[in-house]
This record gives sequence, structure tokens and C-alpha cells, in this order.
Amino acid sequence: MSNPKHDKGEHYLTTPKAEPFLERLIFNNRAIILVLLTILTLFLGYNAVKIQPDASFERMIPLEHPYIVNMLDHRDDLENLGNFVRIAVESKDGDIFSQEYMETLKQITDEVFYLNGVDRSGLKSLWTSNVRWVEVTEQGFQGGTVIPDDYDGSRESLEQLRQNVLRSNEVGRLISDNFKSTIVYAPLYESDPETGEPLDYGTFSRQLEEKIREKYEAQNPNIDIHIVGFAKKVGDLIEGIGSIAWFAGITIALTTLLLFWYSRSVSGTLVPVFTSIIAVFWQLGALRLLGYGLDPYSVLVPFLVFAIGISHGVQIVNAMAVEAAKGFDAITAARLAFRALYIPGMLALISDAFGFLTLFFIEIDVIRDLAVAAGIGVAFVIITNLVLHVLIMSYIGISKGGVRHVQNHGEKQDRKWRLLSNFSHPGVAPISLLIAVIGLGLGLYYKQDLKVGDLDQGAPELRKDSRYNKDNAYIIDNYSTSADVMVVMVKTPVEQCTQYSVLRAMDSLQWELANTPGVQSTASLADVSKIVTKALNEGNWNWYAISRNQTIINASIRNAPSGLINTDCSLTPLLVFLEDHKAETLRTVVDVVEEFAQANSNEEHTFLLAAGNAGVEAATNEVISKAKDMMLIFVYGVVSLLCFLTFRSIRAVLCIVVPLGLTSILCEAIMAVSGIGIKVATLPVIALGVGIGVDYGIYIYSKLEKYLLEGKTLQDAYFETLRSTGKAVVFTGVTLGIGVVTWIFSPIKFQADMGFLLFFMFLWNMIGAIWLLPALARFLLRPDRMLEKAKAAK
Repeated sequence: MSNPKHDKGEHYLTTPKAEPFLERLIFNNRAIILVLLTILTLFLGYNAVKIQPDASFERMIPLEHPYIVNMLDHRDDLENLGNFVRIAVESKDGDIFSQEYMETLKQITDEVFYLNGVDRSGLKSLWTSNVRWVEVTEQGFQGGTVIPDDYDGSRESLEQLRQNVLRSNEVGRLISDNFKSTIVYAPLYESDPETGEPLDYGTFSRQLEEKIREKYEAQNPNIDIHIVGFAKKVGDLIEGIGSIAWFAGITIALTTLLLFWYSRSVSGTLVPVFTSIIAVFWQLGALRLLGYGLDPYSVLVPFLVFAIGISHGVQIVNAMAVEAAKGFDAITAARLAFRALYIPGMLALISDAFGFLTLFFIEIDVIRDLAVAAGIGVAFVIITNLVLHVLIMSYIGISKGGVRHVQNHGEKQDRKWRLLSNFSHPGVAPISLLIAVIGLGLGLYYKQDLKVGDLDQGAPELRKDSRYNKDNAYIIDNYSTSADVMVVMVKTPVEQCTQYSVLRAMDSLQWELANTPGVQSTASLADVSKIVTKALNEGNWNWYAISRNQTIINASIRNAPSGLINTDCSLTPLLVFLEDHKAETLRTVVDVVEEFAQANSNEEHTFLLAAGNAGVEAATNEVISKAKDMMLIFVYGVVSLLCFLTFRSIRAVLCIVVPLGLTSILCEAIMAVSGIGIKVATLPVIALGVGIGVDYGIYIYSKLEKYLLEGKTLQDAYFETLRSTGKAVVFTGVTLGIGVVTWIFSPIKFQADMGFLLFFMFLWNMIGAIWLLPALARFLLRPDRMLEKAKAAK
């Protein structure tokens, strides 16, 4: 005996106008499509498991910024490009002048020399021949290597070593101010010289730990080793990626439990989780085929792809449960759910994808990689959610427990939704808008303090108590020259870099920088000339100046240290050692140098910014600062355009986009109050939050419009919207928020920051769609006109 509801559904489904082409294509070829998708899953899954962590110094910097262009143009003339490691070997008891310490330092220097990726010609240590001492005697200049040629570890040779160290000008640089540690400085190649492949920072960092730190601390219990540098920081981040697997498991487990509590259906729980995981495997497999790896910043994108898949999967489960409760069988319920959701679902997902792709306009490869990864992931979610998920459910259907749950909780839930529908009431809507305006004002006030760049010392991507930041703090406390170096390049015609006018201008800039907050010290060829000129005149301080006599200048810089002058004397660097690389420090120093360069550059000499790790940070901050507003304009422009093309109404666009705008402003205010700067790690969160948040508004508005066009009043239409779609939106916002809030316990600080910010954006975008959208609809929508237009269109 046939089910009348089923018959009615079949008649409705076979009406040509009601049955979209996509629906016929998908459901009339279910078995073939599932086989093809299974083959695709096996192929991409095989590639997904082979994807490797990837990080590159050049991919994390804005290669098109003038500072970076200058730096790379003069790569061969500069020793300090920002990609190096500094290994401080500390003596716990006593000082460095002991046979045991020096023997350990020698072994460490040799070990570092043979590490793959180290530029051996630039390696510096007390044991390398490029670390020398120089003094002026009655017979003229004398000098030699800091380690005496006849060094044998005896008391006499150690005393000679002490004298050489004091004469070397390396105290505060390679040798700590208190003589309790020395540094092994190792510049790095961008590519492994043996393989030609990009340097694997994860492997390099593990070698530093196993072959240097662990080995020699165990060998000599009186030794502590501290390691800093870009490669070590990235290596520690890659190491932290391992912990992300735990958070992935926790997120999936929590989502599964909450989804079962929501649907009370095994199939309604496992299928959306399964298809969302499939989307992640497709994404990772495609990225590997395209030549991408997972760097420390884009490794979180699979989380977001999973979250987006769950977000849309819940809508499918919810719609099918409602149809199944009416008596429809699995395939009919699946077709009705597809028909109701494929337009808003595709609109939301396409908005997500284009929103993420706007990150591609930021001229930093690591952010562009993130944009590509997120865009590909969302594109796959369109298939896994609207095709794979629906087809699997058309065979399995909603379990009886899920159907009973919908049928038994209808009236109880109706009371809750009836209460929430008052957000669209004429008396409540103005209050909601007033609260939103107050929130907007507070957000605009607090976001004024939002900074671009790092706000903490050391590596803000890692916790303050991380091993790396403790090592960095040790070096800052014990050395005069910090790890944060900005290099100003002074360019001249060939053989003119030692002219009086050039050195005098450099000396003037150094004087200005010495009086600039945040600058620890400076060093340049001008310093060498003044020191040697004084030494040549019996150490008389009256001669501590740059001589106007070119012959004296030439004599004074004859033995200048390597790195302060290039081979054809057309470029000399001015090193600026900073107290930190905080955004405010970098901005202050850059402003001083740029103002000086504009006033003092001429045909004889030009001041160019900037090399060194601080120069790279300054360039990155400028790119992010300029790109942030443009990125938001593109994100909102794309989302608004797609919404307009779908709903053909500016009022509809405002209802969807205004809550998103309020969320973005409040998010920036929270970042300012929480001390989180806008940087490579956090900038994408703003775009990702908008891209994911628009889904809520699109689903709510599409249902609201449908009921308004049926002739219902706004409050009744919103009540029906909440009953059908609102509960899925609320559940999704809460579930995704709970899933990402676990990230705040991650050892990687920027993952914790992203978790905190995404938790806020997931929840607040959901609240905006449920609370603010209907209030805006009360003032912007005109149901009578919408109904007239719909009748006229028919």
C-alpha cells in the first residue's frame, strides 16, 4: 500500500519546473557518480598521506617590496640577510677561559660546519680563522686569530686567549659581556647545496637539537646551549605541527558527539563527518599534486575545510530529517533537501572560496599559498557536501531515532523559536539596532590601538615560556648586539665607498639612530675608521673622528672586518642592532632612516633600506598594513556581489553583510585589547572569519525570503525560518566554536590566537545572523513589494 505523502512527493519531484537540471543529473546517475568519487578519493587520498611539511625563508617575505628587492639585489655583498642561526654555548660555572669549555666549543664549531645548509665560508666562532684581533704597536699594526696558533689548553695559552679576546672587538657580539658564553654564528643557504632542494628547516632544526644541544649538553654537564634564528624558529613551529594532530582528533571527536546529540541519528552524524574528512583528504592530495607542502601557517587550513564541511553538512542532515519526519523515503528526502539547499549552499561556498582567494592579493607567498589551499578546500566541499553527502544519505537515509527526535521535539522547540522570533518584532528590532550601534562605536574606539606586526619580543608565534623564546631572552640579556638587526645599505660608485663624504654621512645617521628609542647599538665602516685613527695616534680621543685626509682614511679601513665592505667598494652596510622587533620599534627606526635618506642621498651615496631580519619584518609589516584594508574591501565586495546576483536586492545584501561587518570590527577591537597584532599568522583569520560567517546569513535569509514570498508576515516568516534552518545555524556556530576553542591550549602561540579569534567569529557571526539580521529585515525588507514582484515575475 502506497504512502500518500510519498506519492505526493514523487508527483512534486517529477514536475519539470520543480526539478532542477543538477538534481536530475546527480540523482539519475547515483551509482556512477559514487564510483567515480570513490576512485577520486583513493587517488587523492594516496597523495594526501605523502604531503610533507614545507617552509621557506623567501616564501615568508614580501619579495616584491622595495626593501626585499634591495636586499636580494645585494645578496652577494651582505653577510647578514636574516637567515642564520646563532648558537650560544654557555658555561654554567666559571667562564669561557677553561680547557674543557674551549674543547667543547671547538667540537661544536666543527659539528655545525658540516651541517647541510650552512654557508661554511661565513661561519664564525672563536675557533674560525675569520675572527681576529688587531692592535697598534710602536712597530705598527699587529694581529692574528683570536685562538693563538700555539694554543694547547695550558694556563699560558688560555691567558693569551683572554688577551686576544679583549683586543678583538668581539665582546658583546660573539663573546658575552660577562665572558660566560660565546656564539657560533652560522649563515644559511636557502637551498641545500648537496641536493639543490629548498632547505628542510624541520630536519635542520632536529639536527641542531640532536647533534648540538642534546649531544654536547650530555657530554659536558657544565654546558648549556641556546639556539636562535629564523631556521630554528620555523623548525620549532614544524615540530609543533605534530601536536596539531591531537587537536584535530579532539575537534573531530567533539564535533561527532555534538552532532549525534543534535541529530540523534547515527547516519546523520557519521556521514557529514566522513564527507568533511574526505574533503580534507582531497584538498591535501590536490595540494601535493600542485607542488605545495604544508607550512606552519597553512597547516590550519584543513581544520577550516573540515569546519566548513560540517557547517553545510548539518544543513543537509537537518533538511532531510524534517522531510523524513513527514513520511518521505530516503531518496525523496535527499532530493527535497538538495532542491531546498543547493542554491544557498553553492552561493555560500562560492562566497567562501572567493573570499579566501582575495588573500592572493597580498604579496607574501605563504599567505598566497594559504589562499590557494583554502580556495581548493572549499571547492571540494561543494562536491562532498552537495553531491557525495546527499547521495550517500539517499541510500542510507535518516535513522529512525533521528526521525523520532524531530517528531517528538517539535512543540518544545517551537516555543523556543517563537521566543527568538521576537527579534523581528517591531518593538524589539529598534533595541537590537541600538545595541549594534553601541557595539559598533565601542569596536571602532578600541580598534584604533590595533598594531601591525609583532607586539612581543622573541618569536611571538611561540609561547613566551617556549624553549626558543627562553634562548632568545638569554642572548638579549648577555650580548650587546641583539638578534634583531636592520641593515641599511649605503651604495656608491665603484671604489668610492670609503670617501670622506660617505663615511661622514654614515656617522651622522648613526648618531641619529643612537638617539632613537629601540636602538641598542650601531656598527659601520665609519666606526672602524674612527677607532683605528685614534689607535694610530696613541689612543688619543681627540683623534676619534673621521679624518678629512683620504690617505688616513684608507689606512684606517685597510683591515676592516669582513662584511662591512664589498669587493669593489661600491656598497657598505650600516648595521643597526635593535632591542626587539616590535611593530612600534621598527616603524620608529624606519621613519628615522627614510627621513635621513631622503635628505642626504645624492650622486655620491644612496641610503637603501633594508636587509637583516628586522628589515624583512619592517617590509612585511608595510605590505600587511597596506593590504589589510584592500583585502577586506575585496572580501566584502565579492560576498556582496554574489549575494546581489542571487537575491537581486540591495536590501538583502545589507541584511546579510552588515552583521558580518560588525563582527569584523569587533574582532579587530578584541585583537587590540588582547595584544594580538596583525601579521602573517593572524591576517588571514579576518578573511576566513568573513568567508565562513557569511554562510549563516545566506541560509537564514534564503529561508526568510521563501516564507515572505508565500505571504507570511515577517515575524511568522522568521519563526518558520528558525524552525527549519535556524536551529542548524545555532548548532553549527556553537559546535564549530567549541571545536576551535581547544586550540588555545596549543604550544604554538599563533594557533592559540587563531583559535581564540575564530571562536569569537564563529559565535558572533551566528549571533549576528540570528539576532541582527531579522532586526535589519524589519526596517529594510518590504514583504508586500517582494510579493508583488514575485507575482509579476510569474
